Amino acid sequence: MSELWGENSRYRAAREIVVSLRAAGYKAYFAGGCVRDLLLGVEAKDFDVATSATPDVVMSMFAKTYSVGAHFGVVLVCTPDENGGEIATEVATFRHDGAYSDGRRPDAVRFSTDPREDVQRRDFTINGMLFDPLAGPGEEAILDFVGGREDLTKHRVRTIGTAKDRFSEDKLRMLRAVRFAARLEFEIDSATAAAVKELAAEITQVSLERIRDELTLMLTEGHARRAFEMLYEYGLLQHILPEAVKMRGVEQPPQFHPEGDVWVHTMLLLEKLKPGVSPTLAWGALLHDIGKPATFRPPDPKKPGDRIRFDGHVEVGVRIAETILARLRFSNEDTEHIVALVKNHMRFGDILQMRESTLKRFLRLPKFDEHLGLHWMDCMSAHGDLRLYEFAKDRYEAAPVEEMRPKLLVTGRDLIAAGYRPSPQFKEMLEAAEDAQLEGLATTTEEGLAVVRARWGEPRDA
Repeated sequence: MSELWGENSRYRAAREIVVSLRAAGYKAYFAGGCVRDLLLGVEAKDFDVATSATPDVVMSMFAKTYSVGAHFGVVLVCTPDENGGEIATEVATFRHDGAYSDGRRPDAVRFSTDPREDVQRRDFTINGMLFDPLAGPGEEAILDFVGGREDLTKHRVRTIGTAKDRFSEDKLRMLRAVRFAARLEFEIDSATAAAVKELAAEITQVSLERIRDELTLMLTEGHARRAFEMLYEYGLLQHILPEAVKMRGVEQPPQFHPEGDVWVHTMLLLEKLKPGVSPTLAWGALLHDIGKPATFRPPDPKKPGDRIRFDGHVEVGVRIAETILARLRFSNEDTEHIVALVKNHMRFGDILQMRESTLKRFLRLPKFDEHLGLHWMDCMSAHGDLRLYEFAKDRYEAAPVEEMRPKLLVTGRDLIAAGYRPSPQFKEMLEAAEDAQLEGLATTTEEGLAVVRARWGEPRDA
């Protein structure tokens, strides 16, 4: 069965660890998602090892190790790869978990030598199987003590043991249930689903960083629409992103949005997110119209031909997006770019009327390819008219770097040399000179300074 992994260096590294542990008399198997992926015919990214050896034993057996959670029995074993680097493999000791007072980690653990006991602490049956990479021909390589193989066959996500117990141990498992069901195109077992709905409000007990990371995985694994529809269905979205729930039922003008309300439109965008998409683009797609519910204005019956409007939805959306991203503890860099996607997504509508300098400034926005990607999804999830997208794409791809970001003709030093004193107006002066340069109206420093003089006059001390 392991032929699928034969050329995978991470597989080989993990297998050698199993070989060493077995040779020393310990039980050792692959555990977790890699076993699930093997049975699904999917190449695994990581290979975790579960063993009867204690952390101290593991650390004594291998030359380079790191204790990343020895209290919980977890050690990273680093082995060299063929490229001169190293591969880190997580090795965890079989254990039994005590109570979970903080809703995330066990208060105490007891190490075990029994793999049957170890798998009982894991989250879902499909993640609770073990694999013996040393099994010979005719030997059973899969150790399944929890019914995971049957659940894989039935395309079902089910907790190991009582669902409420598993979710009470770690509330994040409710989000993980949704993510696995969406990504694998499975259904959530009825008892598991009922427990999620009952405990959904307790998701707020999970750290915001962990929620952010789980949502980002949902957005970037290729099944974002189903994930977010399930989050709403099971009552989780209402507690972690109430702003998104407000998009439901907010009608849009049918001449521009024949697809339906703001929620439907947003879900259509999420449907177009491919596996591995940039997280910032994915969040931009989710939040681009987040300001519409607050700015909805129905048609004025006194004005014939009036339509639904969302005046100021971009500005309001920027503020809401900033609030959400701050709440979820996004980095300043990611926040800046996601907010820029929200702020600029409507500018494509004016692109044919832009002055050349304005257009060039627009096209040189950081990561403009993501702005293009968002606009394509926006169009294809609404009216389907791609003419403005094609125009922007052609100009963006055709423009040489030196034309988009030419060396400035006029700098702050040039203004000072010309007799201007540094002031808050310097920024406007420099932008005016650069605009003239981008328009082709100024080709020398003196011509750029002439633009400044024409608007602000001669220096006072000149």
